[in-house]
Amino acid sequence: MLAVASGSMCTLQPNQCDGWSHPFARTLHTGDLIIIQGVNASDIHPGPYPNGDILVFRLNSESDELIVHRAIGETTINGTIYFITKGDANSEPGPAPFPGGEVPIEDVIGKVVLRVPWIGHLSLLMQNQSGVYLIIALIIIIVAVELVLSMIGSKEAEAKKDEAALKATET
Repeated sequence: MLAVASGSMCTLQPNQCDGWSHPFARTLHTGDLIIIQGVNASDIHPGPYPNGDILVFRLNSESDELIVHRAIGETTINGTIYFITKGDANSEPGPAPFPGGEVPIEDVIGKVVLRVPWIGHLSLLMQNQSGVYLIIALIIIIVAVELVLSMIGSKEAEAKKDEAALKATET
């Protein structure tokens, strides 16, 4: 699973790439949660938008940075399979260091098999310190409200029990 952090796959206007205005468009939005499946080169089907598989790959062999782009072509160079990739919103293929968008198969993590709109916003929120504080504050508020409601409920039950006992002693 991975949260989409940029709008390179969004074909809509830049201010509409948050996923809220067009959640079911056939592209990825910032804040989508994507499910990735590891694949062999033969399982990747390149093609133009919206037909090609969306790949997740390392920026380079030494990097932990992941890129999400559509496979638009395939080539073999010196016996190694490369996929030509392009973000749906980009005018040209590839991120650097792949100027033509050629990504070697060994850098491919997998392909996107499922997109869940909006859920990735939570993960993105948790990546900065203020987001973590906000989540912790929400948890504290929920626990406090639950405690107050249970205390009120137990006081009401106790009052009813006392009232019933009082009525029983009066009769």
